[in-house]
Amino acid sequence: MELNEPDAKYLVRAGYEQSELGLIPSDWDIQPLTELAEKVMVGIASAATHAYRDRGVTMFRNQNIKPGYLDDADVLYIAEEYELTFKNKRLKAGDLLTARTGYPGTTSLVPVVHEGAQSFTTLITRPKKTVINSEFLCCFINSEAGQRYFDSAQIGGGQKNVNAAAMKQLPVLVPKNIAEQKAIATALIDADTLIESLEQLLAKKRQIKQGAMQELLTGQRRLPGFSDDWPTLFLGDLGTFLKGSGITREQAQSGEIPCVRYGEIYTTHNDHIRTFESGISPTVAATATLLRQGDILFAGSGETKEDIGKCVAFLDDFEAYAGGDIVILRPRASDPQFLGYALNTGEVNRQKASRGQGDAVVHISAAALAQVSVRVPERAEQTAIATVFSDMDTEITALEARLSKARHLKQGMAQALLTGRIRLVPPQAAQAS
Repeated sequence: MELNEPDAKYLVRAGYEQSELGLIPSDWDIQPLTELAEKVMVGIASAATHAYRDRGVTMFRNQNIKPGYLDDADVLYIAEEYELTFKNKRLKAGDLLTARTGYPGTTSLVPVVHEGAQSFTTLITRPKKTVINSEFLCCFINSEAGQRYFDSAQIGGGQKNVNAAAMKQLPVLVPKNIAEQKAIATALIDADTLIESLEQLLAKKRQIKQGAMQELLTGQRRLPGFSDDWPTLFLGDLGTFLKGSGITREQAQSGEIPCVRYGEIYTTHNDHIRTFESGISPTVAATATLLRQGDILFAGSGETKEDIGKCVAFLDDFEAYAGGDIVILRPRASDPQFLGYALNTGEVNRQKASRGQGDAVVHISAAALAQVSVRVPERAEQTAIATVFSDMDTEITALEARLSKARHLKQGMAQALLTGRIRLVPPQAAQAS
């Protein structure tokens, strides 16, 4: 018999069944957390300030809980004699800590190194190791399905929180086969390990660039072949200033001609304009300020004096426009790529901050920017320095893309593996075990 389209939606994939969490494998269960745990309890509910020590028993708080791991960079310590009162709450390796406030529901795994520590106001789950793998449970709680439950289970007014009663009722989708649980957890932990290694490498590359900028843009370190002194010049000596024209939020989405609004200098661009968020129509462009290749764009308005005047260089050779509250420096003989880096250094930023006007909204004018001074090497050295940073940026951008892809893949893996849509252990093998 042929099924028409309305009938087809009632078909269920072989080996799967409908549940409150959607389509799940027939050999998986949905159980409340309380059935999978030896205990679910709150850590130390309050700690007397006199019990705090510079050293002692480690005590984790909600802010130490990250998805899957404990951040032990900033922990409290309590006196050992005080901690004895709460010895029944001592953490064991494999326990799960769940944040009650801040990001309620975020859950981390307690590693062996922190066995015997305490936690302050967090939720503690001690899984039954005979029925559920701790790593798998941690992955599930941090998954989309787990976090969706906490979104609906939060209580409180100004500060949302999750209590132990709600935690105990968390519906957990779990394979009956612990080997399958372990296989899923291992795959997701491996993905997290890759993400963490990329994050660390990216942080290192950014630190290296920051250190190189501090040395090369101040003349503390010179590139081979350059030794001439760096004169100090005012920005007004480097070129001419002009202003962008007002482009409203609606106009910034009216067409496909690229444009930059001043707020995007703070939120989107760093050193150089690489992509555009806004596009205007030919009608709007007719009254806007046309950019030229090599222009330096300063944010003329901002929220703080420390950030005022952040700038980016426009290095492309195509039609693009600047919105209002943007001050444009059009250099005459300098390398614009070099200026994009050099005019955001600490010393230049301090000068811009000192010239910012206003409190709630800070402004800086072209006249004020023209009086900012900067040490500038000869053009050839500017270009050589800019090339070093450009190569670093290319490497950083590639790492950012790899990290974004890894995060996206991990998210897809978690969704597929923790719902049983993709099986790492064949259903027959899972049932046989």
